Amino acid sequence: MERCGAVVSCVFAVILVLQLGLTPIMAQQEQQIGIAGKEVILSCKAINNQKDGTCTWKYKYKEVSSTIISFSKAQVFKGKAPMTHRSELNSNSKKLKVSDLSLDDAGIYTCACYSPVVSISLHVFKLTISSNGHFLTNEDLELTLMQNSSHSQPHLSIKLFNINNDIVTTEILQEEAPQKYILKLKQLKAIDSGTWMCHVYSNSPSINQNISFDVKVLGFEKERLEIIYTTVGNTAILSWRLNFRKIKWKEGFTGKLNWEPQGNTAIHELLNFSVTTHQELHKTKKSNHIWFEISEGKTDGTMEVKIPKVQLNHSGQYKCQLEINGRRTESVRALVVMQVTAIPAGPLSRGGKMTLLCQVSGPLPSNAHLLWERVNGTQMEMKKSKQHEAKVEVNVSAPGLWNCHLVEDNNKKISLNYTVEEAHVWNSYAVIGIIIGASVLVIGLACMCIITGMRWQRRRKRARRMAQAKQYLLEKKTCQCQRRMYK
Repeated sequence: MERCGAVVSCVFAVILVLQLGLTPIMAQQEQQIGIAGKEVILSCKAINNQKDGTCTWKYKYKEVSSTIISFSKAQVFKGKAPMTHRSELNSNSKKLKVSDLSLDDAGIYTCACYSPVVSISLHVFKLTISSNGHFLTNEDLELTLMQNSSHSQPHLSIKLFNINNDIVTTEILQEEAPQKYILKLKQLKAIDSGTWMCHVYSNSPSINQNISFDVKVLGFEKERLEIIYTTVGNTAILSWRLNFRKIKWKEGFTGKLNWEPQGNTAIHELLNFSVTTHQELHKTKKSNHIWFEISEGKTDGTMEVKIPKVQLNHSGQYKCQLEINGRRTESVRALVVMQVTAIPAGPLSRGGKMTLLCQVSGPLPSNAHLLWERVNGTQMEMKKSKQHEAKVEVNVSAPGLWNCHLVEDNNKKISLNYTVEEAHVWNSYAVIGIIIGASVLVIGLACMCIITGMRWQRRRKRARRMAQAKQYLLEKKTCQCQRRMYK
């Protein structure tokens, strides 16, 4: 019995010694995160500063193991692992750098540099951005996040941060989770251009990883509808500032400027333009309309047209459109023109009346109206247009200064004045004198015409009588000559 007890004790002692001795040389496994398309550096720790020793990196995935690279006595030997051609070994630190990672590079990487053996579990994420990160305004962004590792993939918590580091609410599709997640963000704006961050989190295994990606949204610095107010005869400038230089857009694209007249469904192409890969902007006038000019000399990517003398029929919507690979976006400028006319035109005669007409191009929204008011006048001398009506009339019977305002949400957007002048008294006398003089002249001319006509008729009668007398004398003379011949 004592011998058996001694044998058992020896066995336990041997097992304990073996366990204590083998612990330092057993593989020590740690986890590292890699991003597809980028590089990862795997460290071979505890190499005991033996720079001239043999060091071998191996790769294992699903029980299949292969050598990546081996270093021995300043010589490097390449293995047959899938990432061998993308791998580099630092001869001093024995660190392994794998470039251009792919999902298939996930697995167990072991570094054997004497002892102990270092084992690293590489967990690879792949983030794919729709349209390669290049969008037009109002397009939707779609992110696809995939993961791969030698162990079972964990369920992830994903958050998206914009360029201002604010959390953005997205729609997350998890039909293929945990291997694949799809995030959707609707209607990007030009201000969304920049570097975004996708935050990936998991409790088990512990993952807390940020993945950055770039977003470029081609469009206009002012995307919303902009209304430009002006009056007849003034100069209007319509401009669109493109952001292709600001976001360093490298692809070429085209565009055009269309004009849709107010109250007319016809669309006129005024000009087109193109931007090269070198960010050069070229403009070409397409329309035969001569009333607008293309502004040149703009170096900041601004598309601008000028209308020197605006008329009422120049109003409407001007749409600047960008196009790339069949995708389009546009920005609209609406030109609203005001005009004031008087019926009848000219100074107001004493005791007379005049109608002042104020109108703008196109119907007005419900929060806008036209207002006539007399300067230094009373409340009774104000006239407001009806809802949605684009004109207002006021009857004037006294001289003075009148202003017409386009009011929107109690804000005066544009105003135009008209001065009603009184006709001077001497002007009235002059007009009466001219009328009397003209009447006398007409009567005199009529009398002269009558007298001349009567004289002409008398002369005609006298000439007729003389002709008859001559004819009579001629016939009588002929008769007498015949009688003499017969005798």
